[in-house]
Amino acid sequence: MYFEEFVLGSKTQIEPATIHKNDMIDFAKRYDNIPLHTDEEYAKSTFFGKLIAPGVMSFMAVWAKYLEIDLAGDELIAGKSTKIEWVKPVFAEDVLTSTCTVSKLIKRNEKNGIVELTFEVFNQTGELVLTDVTEMIVKCKCGN
Repeated sequence: MYFEEFVLGSKTQIEPATIHKNDMIDFAKRYDNIPLHTDEEYAKSTFFGKLIAPGVMSFMAVWAKYLEIDLAGDELIAGKSTKIEWVKPVFAEDVLTSTCTVSKLIKRNEKNGIVELTFEVFNQTGELVLTDVTEMIVKCKCGN
C-alpha cells in the first residue's frame, strides 16, 4: 500500500497470538536469560508468582501476526522506529489480541512518507498488556 492510501485513524484487527510456555522459555534462554523468564522455582518467589514472558517476545508474537497482513507490502522501504511500553505481564498460554491503528501520517518528500502504527495488545481477559508505536517509511505513488 502506498503512503497516500493509508487513512489516518483506520484500524486493523490482528489475529490472536498464543504465548506457549516452551517457546517462551526457549526465547528467554536465547535472548533474555534471567530467572524471571526461565526458572519456575525462582519465579514463584517474585511479585508475579510465576514465569513471565520476555517483553520483546510478547511484542514479537503480535508483530509476526501483523506481518501476515503486511499493510505496506512492496511499498515498504524500511522500518524507522518502534517504542514498546509494557503495561502488565504476559504469562505462558496467554492469548494476545491486537488492534493496529494508523496514528500519524507524515509526508517526507515526493518519494516517501512515514506511516505511524499504534498497536494496543490485550490478553484473553481483556487487560491491556502492551502498546507499541512503530514508524515505517513507505513509498509515495508519485515517487515511482
